[in-house]
Amino acid sequence: MLQGSRHLYYAIRTLCIFDNRKSKQLVMTASEFRTLPWLEHASPADINRAVEALYHVHGLMTALTDLDTLLERISEEGRAVARAEAASVILYDEVTDELYFRVALGDSGDQETLKREIRLKPGQGIAGAAAQERITIHVPDVKTDSRFYGNADEMTQFQTRNILAVPMIERDRLIGVLELVNKLDGEAFSPLDQYVMEMFGAVAASAVVNARLIEEQIRTTRLAAIGQAIAGLTHHIKNILTGLSSSAELIEMGLDSGNTELVKNTWPVLRRSTHRISNFVQDLLLYAKPRKPLIEKCDVQRIIVDACETMRDLFNRKNIEVEIQVPANIGPVYADPDALYRCLMNLVTNAADAVPDTNGRINITAERAEEKCLKIAVSDNGPGIPQDMHENIFEIFFSTKGTHGTGLGLACARKIVQEHGGVLVLLKQECGACFEITLPIEEK
Repeated sequence: MLQGSRHLYYAIRTLCIFDNRKSKQLVMTASEFRTLPWLEHASPADINRAVEALYHVHGLMTALTDLDTLLERISEEGRAVARAEAASVILYDEVTDELYFRVALGDSGDQETLKREIRLKPGQGIAGAAAQERITIHVPDVKTDSRFYGNADEMTQFQTRNILAVPMIERDRLIGVLELVNKLDGEAFSPLDQYVMEMFGAVAASAVVNARLIEEQIRTTRLAAIGQAIAGLTHHIKNILTGLSSSAELIEMGLDSGNTELVKNTWPVLRRSTHRISNFVQDLLLYAKPRKPLIEKCDVQRIIVDACETMRDLFNRKNIEVEIQVPANIGPVYADPDALYRCLMNLVTNAADAVPDTNGRINITAERAEEKCLKIAVSDNGPGIPQDMHENIFEIFFSTKGTHGTGLGLACARKIVQEHGGVLVLLKQECGACFEITLPIEEK
């Protein structure tokens, strides 16, 4: 090839490099490039436009993660480089053994009808024939081809003149068909158009397969997570119901025998079980529903004391020492008192579950920080939380207590704090665990 055509030579070579189906062309000499069939009647402008489009498409593969957007952009690039009125991506449904329009771009009439109602069997229409035979089919004049499926034109009020249909194949598996309709200026699609669209078809097929693999992995992961969550929640509910059932039986026995002492001793156990099931349901509802805090003037110390008094029975049973440190001049704050109480309840419950069976201690402090915010810390002298779990402890259904926890408490506590515009963090310390709430102080 002449020195003055070096730019064109490299453009042609680039097209060969992109075509990984025909790698043998990479070793061709400059003179041998002239023998490539798709170069016939191809102008330098056509070749340069094809190279730019290929660069765009390969760049999209790494930049776009949404399959529909990627397929639309590939179709748009194909439509532009081949100068066609319309472009479509037709995918193959292995379950129904049908082809359906996933993307339809350009002046192709009623595109929504095309995507919603037109489904082809392999072998039906020109696209169906390309899919069944797994070869590219170029029909310069559809009126002369008996395979043409005219119903699509009737339904979309569009007139098809010529079609270039390219099968999308990935590892010998039919993915679909990439179709161009109506070359502009009344011309037929060129060998270069076909060559470039075959490469686009390979890229689109790979994109579809990768997207389906990712979707399947996400679905499998979600199902596994849901199954694990249901197993944990079911076990927790079963434990509570066991306590309720046993307590009810003992109370019934006491009432039948007139043993009031048995009823009196069993009643606190029944009350604790009903309290646990109530907390469990409230946490589920709180996390599941978006909620705007009902802000009002609150007494922080009163809310902390109320949360601890609710847990007094548990503290007494485990001999837990609770210390509350709130400055007398802390003043009122503006927050949702019920939500803040719920948040503290969950943090205190976690601390009570974590402390040792003897000499358990829980410290709750509150203070106004210099940056105009309220800080509340709940700490315990338990074993602490392993470092490798710190990033996961606020995730829904994640629990360090095994089957004894639901994984709802900390997730709900963080949601409440975030709804107030604050943050909930686990502070680093040598022993035990310390959770710190930071809430902005809203001046009224």
